[in-house]
Amino acid sequence: MKVVLFCGGYGMRMRNGSADDVPKPMAMVGPRPLIWHVMRYYAHFGHTEFILCLGYGAHHIKDFFLNYEETTSNDFVLRGGRTELLSTDIASWTITFVQTGIESPIGERLRRVRPYLDGDEMFLANYADVLTDAPLPEMIDRFSRRDAGASMMVVPPQSSFHCVELGEDGLVGGITPVSELPLWENGGYFVLRQEVFDHIPEGGDLVADGCAQLAKRGRLVAHQHRGFWKPTDTVKERAALDEAYTRGERPWAVWEQDDAVRRAAVRTA
Repeated sequence: MKVVLFCGGYGMRMRNGSADDVPKPMAMVGPRPLIWHVMRYYAHFGHTEFILCLGYGAHHIKDFFLNYEETTSNDFVLRGGRTELLSTDIASWTITFVQTGIESPIGERLRRVRPYLDGDEMFLANYADVLTDAPLPEMIDRFSRRDAGASMMVVPPQSSFHCVELGEDGLVGGITPVSELPLWENGGYFVLRQEVFDHIPEGGDLVADGCAQLAKRGRLVAHQHRGFWKPTDTVKERAALDEAYTRGERPWAVWEQDDAVRRAAVRTA
């Protein structure tokens, strides 16, 4: 299935006072940017046709892939001055780069890449800045068997704040962590049918317009995920992921298990 990635926003909360124009999906986690980790996740499950919805700082994303260095994250042999790769990241990927506007909402970006979906009835979509270990094949299979226009992965609230129950005269009746409330948040991983385009107006939004209208019609389903899921809306969140990567704690890197098996097979061959 084709994978649409929204990677053209400003990402102002990631700026940290910097004046550079690097888009949020290009923030580094380990030796690679966020967008690479997201794409490796999809590629691990066999989805290697990507459509990138570009906008702010698009040249950073283009330059990264046009000058991609495989040796950064793959084993290789240097023999006689020539590099022989033992594995590869993106050789099997097809990446379509589409400028979808600097100020465009997510829904409008999706509308502008519709021609590149080639009429496929089902496709995947993602914000390109959220990492997870969610079982993608299960998510797709469940949706494919449902009569619905869209599936949205939802996760428990991530806030560390507490909700305070107030009674008369300001007396506190109870305190509950937000994470324990019976609420779910949009997790950013979508499985969509072409039907979603019927509900996104020009300049509209994917969730507020497309998904909201489908929900009203009973055409939106949710995939509940309680496993690993981390956004990178702030510098602090991105830094935490980077530190976890350095410690070897990266549950989102579902492809590394297969890589480990392959390396073990090479050593014993």
